[in-house]
Amino acid sequence: MTDIGKWADYLLEAEARREAVAPITDADPELTLDDAYRIQDEVHRLFEVEGGHGPLGGHKIALTSRAVQELCGVDRPAYGAVFASVIRRSPAVLKAADFMHLGLEFELAVQIGRDVPASAAPYDRDSIAPFVDACMPAFELIEDRNADYTKTDVRSLIVENCWNGGAVAGTPKSVPVERLVGIAGRLTIAGKPAGEGKAEDPCATLAWLANHMAERGRGLKSGMVVITGSVIPTLSIAAGDRAIFTVDGLGEAIMDVV
Repeated sequence: MTDIGKWADYLLEAEARREAVAPITDADPELTLDDAYRIQDEVHRLFEVEGGHGPLGGHKIALTSRAVQELCGVDRPAYGAVFASVIRRSPAVLKAADFMHLGLEFELAVQIGRDVPASAAPYDRDSIAPFVDACMPAFELIEDRNADYTKTDVRSLIVENCWNGGAVAGTPKSVPVERLVGIAGRLTIAGKPAGEGKAEDPCATLAWLANHMAERGRGLKSGMVVITGSVIPTLSIAAGDRAIFTVDGLGEAIMDVV
């Protein structure tokens, strides 16, 4: 049987020591997805109470594309938490030294306008949309601790909170979330074009999150920010660079790394 407390303590200690974390499934190959989320829940509690991170401010949704799911051997997304203390507003300045290895993902974020009760699940894209108060472009800060991407797996990724290191969110705008499917985003880094892409379906991934959390007896809270999935593939950024992520009709998110 998986020792939930042992693994949660291990993650807390590794975070405090800024150490890389080997895939937990190396030591516990029988770890299930449910076990992984139970460890993640305990990690959140420890980080909030003992790690000084404070309360949760939202969630991230990972593995939203079919190609990435197939690469990881799963048929569904995964989710992690974003602590309120590391949700920054654009424009933001980050210190590269605060991260072991900083990567960026370029996302559509939504702000929850009223509580999403677990008791009303299941949700679909149409029934979840009225709970969205605003939308915005956002950088997700990826802290992968210099992980070996060829050796990680989805269960270890879940345990490590899907590598979330925070977010930088643009100005919230009241735009019907249903219209965001296929919306275009563009990225510049150090003044040069660095990528572009189109959003998938933020409502569909948000409904998946609400349903998955409802299975665990929890809902989404008013004011939470949910990062719904990448528009442009993950990139690294170096000290001295400025990144500007612009989404049609939503404006931009700006961050500098020093």
